Amino acid sequence: MPDDAYDALAGVYDWLVPDPLLTPEGSVAAFTSVVDTLRPGAQVLDCAAGTGQLAVGLALKGFDVVASDASRAMIECTQRLATDHGVSVHAVTCTWEQLADQGWADAFDAVFCIGNSLTHAAGRAGRRAALEAMAGVLRQDGLLVVTSRNWERVREQGSGLQVADKLTERDNKRGLAIHAWTVAHSWDEPHYLDVAVAFVDESGGVTTRSQRLQFWPFTREMLDEDVRAAGLKPASSTYASGTDRYLITARRHRPPPA
Repeated sequence: MPDDAYDALAGVYDWLVPDPLLTPEGSVAAFTSVVDTLRPGAQVLDCAAGTGQLAVGLALKGFDVVASDASRAMIECTQRLATDHGVSVHAVTCTWEQLADQGWADAFDAVFCIGNSLTHAAGRAGRRAALEAMAGVLRQDGLLVVTSRNWERVREQGSGLQVADKLTERDNKRGLAIHAWTVAHSWDEPHYLDVAVAFVDESGGVTTRSQRLQFWPFTREMLDEDVRAAGLKPASSTYASGTDRYLITARRHRPPPA
């Protein structure tokens, strides 16, 4: 997916995020069960950090935080948010493929990759490459945290339009979020999500910002296999067939030398 796809969405990204995750404090609170297992001052990477709510929330908790994202506009949002909250977050524009070039080998106690980011890696090969890149910056026994939609449910529902049932207000502006799904025939083919936010002004006028996102879904079993192929050992999962989203954790595991 072109890096500028999320550049175009950066200005409206907050209209697509649930209210509880709209602050650094709320975003990090959603991961309390994971965050509480990290040692004080741990080195943490928020990979595909978006507008930086989680990265800044982790910094507010006292962790040493790096944020990376392929979108320069998203990284600029992260930097502004960190400044506004008076914390230090080292924010870098880079793709998964570029993680190995940052001098971060074996550097992090934990890597977070949340918000369905992994699905934008191109197919199984791209997904495994992304996971391998994240594994490569983890220390031995370091923790990877990934969240995902339940793509089995998305594919069962098929292509279609989803319109929010009410207007969302952000910064004294009102917007209506719209998602149009194009589900491909097979798992391995690219799927598409057209995202739009229709802004309604006080006179009833409407302006719209939209972007097409390409993604490659995966089953829970596929993700488990890919995690293992990347040299990671699955540790936990909140997956259930009826849930819309789930969280998995895995640890970097290197066998002892012979």
